Amino acid sequence: MTERPSPRLPQPDRPWMMRTYAGHSDARRSNELYRRNLAKGQTGLSVAFDLPTQTGYDPDHVLARGEVGKVGVSIAHKGDMHMLLDGIPLDEMNTSMTINATAAWLLGLYATVAEENGIERSSLKGTTQNDIIKEYLSRGTYAFPPEPSMRLIADTVAFAVNEVPNWNPTNICSYHLQEAGATPVQEIAYALSTGIAVLDEVKRRGQVEEPDFPKVFGRISFFVNAGIRLVEEIAKLRAMGRLWTQIGRERYGVTDEKMLRFRYGVQVNSLGLTEAQPENNIQRIVLEALAVTLSRDARARAIQLPAWNEAMGLPRPWDQQWSLRIQQVLAFETDLLEYPDVFEGSKVMEGLVEELSEGAREEMAVVEEHGGAVEAVPYMKARLVESHRERVARIERGEQKVVGQNAYTETEDSPLTAGADGGILTPDPEVERECIESLERWRAERDEAAVREALGDLARAARSDEENIMLATIAAAKAGATTGEWSEVLREVFGDYRAPTGVDGAAPAADREALAEVRKRVDEVSKEIGHRIRILVGKPGLDGHSNGSEQIALRARDVGMEVVYQGIRLTPEQIAASAIQEDVDVVGLSILSGSHLELVPEVVRLLAAEGSEAPVVAGGIIPLADAKRLKEAGVAGVYTPKDFDINRIMSEIVELVAQRAAAAAQPA
Repeated sequence: MTERPSPRLPQPDRPWMMRTYAGHSDARRSNELYRRNLAKGQTGLSVAFDLPTQTGYDPDHVLARGEVGKVGVSIAHKGDMHMLLDGIPLDEMNTSMTINATAAWLLGLYATVAEENGIERSSLKGTTQNDIIKEYLSRGTYAFPPEPSMRLIADTVAFAVNEVPNWNPTNICSYHLQEAGATPVQEIAYALSTGIAVLDEVKRRGQVEEPDFPKVFGRISFFVNAGIRLVEEIAKLRAMGRLWTQIGRERYGVTDEKMLRFRYGVQVNSLGLTEAQPENNIQRIVLEALAVTLSRDARARAIQLPAWNEAMGLPRPWDQQWSLRIQQVLAFETDLLEYPDVFEGSKVMEGLVEELSEGAREEMAVVEEHGGAVEAVPYMKARLVESHRERVARIERGEQKVVGQNAYTETEDSPLTAGADGGILTPDPEVERECIESLERWRAERDEAAVREALGDLARAARSDEENIMLATIAAAKAGATTGEWSEVLREVFGDYRAPTGVDGAAPAADREALAEVRKRVDEVSKEIGHRIRILVGKPGLDGHSNGSEQIALRARDVGMEVVYQGIRLTPEQIAASAIQEDVDVVGLSILSGSHLELVPEVVRLLAAEGSEAPVVAGGIIPLADAKRLKEAGVAGVYTPKDFDINRIMSEIVELVAQRAAAAAQPA
């Protein structure tokens, strides 16, 4: 009898790096969380920074109000970074930092802390996300205009390749593209086009010797998204890998197979997590994790999974532990690491990979026609807004079923949310005050003259197109400069920038019939008040998740309202002033960062102080108890992720305007 070769691998694969995306409040509290997570079997760190840190503001800046420590940890200077990493062996740890606009600064702080702890830069291992194009397209935590931002990325890449060879200086992030509505073709095309833009900028700046350029290609990693469409997501990742290798060979002449590998980490889809029946999110997360582990030839090198309750608020340590345990069960209890690629030879998979690859090539060609990824930002942004509108409309019509949200909605109360905390973590409200006081002490105790000198050198380096800005950045970090000071210097040199919203460039809605009833009511009320209903859609604070506000603005436009939408990152004062100047009939505010209790009532107060009677509605990740407090503060309506029917929201907004007009018409 002839023995058949075993289909198993001679030795099982090593599991991927397991992380949990974590960080909140301040460095001390986050350090405690990291130590606990590592003790539970996590094999790498993934640091979540708060929005002031991500966008380059100190905790005492006006735009940081209500945002300090909310969606991540506040890091204002090297003292904070020392505390954050206390007791963690940086020469052994692989650390991912989700940071983009201020990536050069955070890497500078990380390298400084390592050096001051006696650790050589060359031994550091990890990743800075450092993808500014996706910030303009989807996430909104940019700080500087496109050209100088690309220069910062290129300088970081050159510094890392030359001095920190095991660090991934740029992590091209398609994750947020899918969260903004990208189709698989768009996610592939826009991410790979961004990779090309980064590589071309590094080559243009000439800070890496030509023989070392394959190392640049080899250090570019990706951070992708995996949605619920399991087969399609596997095909997407296989297509991305093939296209990236092809780009390396044909465009950059890379021949080293190791350098050509498509290396990616992943956090699976948060867009599909629901506030309604949140327990369903667990099976969604498991299935999406399979999409990035089943195919050996397209398996993620590092995985962090969202928690089941992220559509409701900040996950607790127990929730993060559950997500870590999902990874550990997949890696150590199943047999998926024991076999070669189980999709090899599949006609279905090969056909789908080719279909996605061809579509991505065509879309990349369009991006190239627009001048490459940097110049094509307005085009790509508009296409993402349109794609997201189509996704939302499919859910509204019931064509795309979301269990527990628009299908099978009958449910029992969930014991997971029955506790006093409602199933989420609420940061200590004293954190912001504590961080500001800590920052004041830091400034008072540092060598101010040394800081001023270092910041002057930073400004000089920024003005010089020849110099790598990382050296001056590290010098400023060592001297004791702060995140806000580093960013302020660069803002003064590089200038301010507001990214396109994508709303103006998006085509009108194709399905006019579905909007007919709301459009009719808008026409009626507009006639009653003597002008088109005017709505101001605003995003106070630093929350850059603009997907929801864009869809509200787009739908309001499509049903016939006059829309005032200026994009992200506005103070309550700016929003109130704009509402008064534009004489709007209603104000809609969107916040997903947890700062709603601080910022939304302030807008209401400022409008009332100016005599405006325009009702204010708010949307975002707002817990039930907070929704009650907002209404007590004068907010007319509160919408959360469970409110997926935008036509219903529009109808209710129109009725608010009608009620106000009727009240004003009553005799005194």
